[in-house]
Amino acid sequence: MFIDQEQIFKDVLSKLEGKINEQSFFNKFLELYPDVWKKHKTNYSKFNRSKQFGQTIPLPKPEVSLRKAIRLWLQKQ
Repeated sequence: MFIDQEQIFKDVLSKLEGKINEQSFFNKFLELYPDVWKKHKTNYSKFNRSKQFGQTIPLPKPEVSLRKAIRLWLQKQ
């Protein structure tokens, strides 16, 4: 999804306090890495605008793709 995802997720996990779940992880990620989040959303918007009219490419919204990546990473931990 983005460069150094594994390292970023480990850093977010180390900064989390209390109960660790998908929502708290997502919120802490946004707090710690606003630049990475902004770049991810910008890339999504660029890709969406670059599609040909009438052409559909199933690309999840940035929030959905980040939550899915977090969920899968947390399951591996």
